[in-house]
Amino acid sequence: MPSILTESNIEDVALEILSELGYNILHGLDIAQDGINPHRKSYSEVVLVERLRVAVDRINPNIPEEAREEAIKKVLRTQSPQLIINNQNFHKKLVEGIDIEYRKKDGKLTNDKVWLFDFKNPQNNEFLAVNQFTILENNNNRRPDIILFINGLPLVVIELKNPADENATIWIAFNQLETYKAQIPTLFPYNEISVISDGIEARAGTITSNKERFMPWKTIEGKEIAPSAMPQLEVLFQGMFDKKILLDLVRHFIVFEQERQDIHKKLAAYHQYHAVNKAIEATLNASSPRGDKRCGVVWHTQGSGKSLTMAFYTGKLVLALDNPTIVVLTDRNDLDDQLFGTFSRCHELLRQKPVQAASRSELKPEDRSGI
Repeated sequence: MPSILTESNIEDVALEILSELGYNILHGLDIAQDGINPHRKSYSEVVLVERLRVAVDRINPNIPEEAREEAIKKVLRTQSPQLIINNQNFHKKLVEGIDIEYRKKDGKLTNDKVWLFDFKNPQNNEFLAVNQFTILENNNNRRPDIILFINGLPLVVIELKNPADENATIWIAFNQLETYKAQIPTLFPYNEISVISDGIEARAGTITSNKERFMPWKTIEGKEIAPSAMPQLEVLFQGMFDKKILLDLVRHFIVFEQERQDIHKKLAAYHQYHAVNKAIEATLNASSPRGDKRCGVVWHTQGSGKSLTMAFYTGKLVLALDNPTIVVLTDRNDLDDQLFGTFSRCHELLRQKPVQAASRSELKPEDRSGI
């Protein structure tokens, strides 16, 4: 990294890290409709539609073409004037597949799913990093520093600032994202993660995250905290944007919590992500034919997000063990209510609504189904 940083230097460093992670690097001006390698019909398009179409065809070869096209139309169509509702609807399509209906050759009507990502094989997806991607909307001309596209969908927005400018703090980058949401909102139904950095600090959040919910990512492999001398930008990029990790985060570690009239989109912190994956691995080993049925303990500190960690663990285990029965035991009524509240608000991640038992007598074998 250069000794004297400019915003352009930081962008170059970020793109270099992404290139090393296997992302193809494209420049926004080159792929504009009037560029040397056009990928868009206009500056108002935020999805690289042809790349999305190629990916959908590749991932869903057994689905008829007209059904695949209908799925793409559903992705590009927004249904609500509320950004968070559109974002939540897109996220559901992304992680659960898009329901479609078509007739087989024998005339029988069939219900199926079209998948936008190949979650089982990360290498079967296309990862692009595009810098200076100009977007025109309602006479607003904005150009986010870097956008990460997976299969043509703009999933990650990265805003960078110059650390040499004392006025260009990381929170100026945060404010810039807020401006983007107001002035180019068509970009954000597809946004899963937003990143802000001034080249020294780097933090990640979601479209509903306030400043407190934009948090650093402090480890690369999850085994130890990265050295303090290592730039946070490098740690976050290597720790979050590895292809397998990014897909895992999107599928299993994002929740939408409904609290009164507001919906809060929450992304797992680094310690939650790695604790849950280690716990899942231990659980699968313990439940295997050779396992000893004991999977260990996860230690928490106060304020570490215990309830969400348990929800992330349960949501991923539901898929890993094909819808097991999971019983959560607590030693305090207030904690029991807190956990049940979190699980209820995260029921989409759990793929079902939880049930709270008032006493042991309600935990009868014949009643155990789901969570």
